[in-house]
Amino acid sequence: MEYRDFVTKDDRQVLALRSEGALPLLYYPLLEEAKVAQHAFTTREGGVSRGIYESLNLSFTRGDDEEAVMENYRRVAGCFHKTVEDIVCSDQTHTTNVLRVDKSCGGCGVIRPRPYGDVDGLITDEPGLILATFYADCVPLFFVDPKHRAIGLSHSGWRGTVGRMGAVTLEKMRQEFGTDPGEVYAAVGPSICQDCYEVGSDVAEAFIREFPEHEDILSDKGNGKFQLDLWKCNAYILREAGVREEHLAVTNICTCCNSSRLFSHRASHGKRGNLGAFLMLREE
Repeated sequence: MEYRDFVTKDDRQVLALRSEGALPLLYYPLLEEAKVAQHAFTTREGGVSRGIYESLNLSFTRGDDEEAVMENYRRVAGCFHKTVEDIVCSDQTHTTNVLRVDKSCGGCGVIRPRPYGDVDGLITDEPGLILATFYADCVPLFFVDPKHRAIGLSHSGWRGTVGRMGAVTLEKMRQEFGTDPGEVYAAVGPSICQDCYEVGSDVAEAFIREFPEHEDILSDKGNGKFQLDLWKCNAYILREAGVREEHLAVTNICTCCNSSRLFSHRASHGKRGNLGAFLMLREE
């Protein structure tokens, strides 16, 4: 698989594709410029799951074979030159809760139960600990603070976005690590695009109330239906929280448009696996 195999919303190459053995991974060259962290966003390819989960499914809870999912995690961990004991997983329930984690959390959500719940965002300043969050249309948000050597990774669906998950994550990093948003490198990851994301009037009204100055995030189709732009909205949130334009990358790859390459809940009508976003502070 090559980058040009993806349907993009324009001709920019905001994301890039690299292969770790047989495992293709999407990444942001901009985040690599910070030099202190390694990251990846998985595709459907390079794993061992079968059927509707083919092949790199990262969910233990959607009916896939547990050993196949574990092998998929092993392959991802290997791309970071780590093991599954070094991965710590979110427990996503569409909240804006962000948790600071450390090495004691290694393996949580993969080889042992999580001692926490209702956590959609993870932050750490522990090198070698791989943060993991999961997707099939919602928005991954990556944060790298090179000055304080701290990172954050958050899941932001429509509920998280209307709750300004990006700003909440940055504030938590400020509280825990002294992070200044103006020094952060951030990215809005692969997720559903506006053309594919139809919402009802209740969701649209929540965004109108929260973002009255940004009418361009919604397109009114009539009959109480709207097209919602989560990419643009999350970018607004991050800029308004203090992330500099030159430190912000915004996806142009849609999970729904690329459902043969990426898991999409909407395209598959819920019959799918999970993609993963991964972020690790490099060991010096």
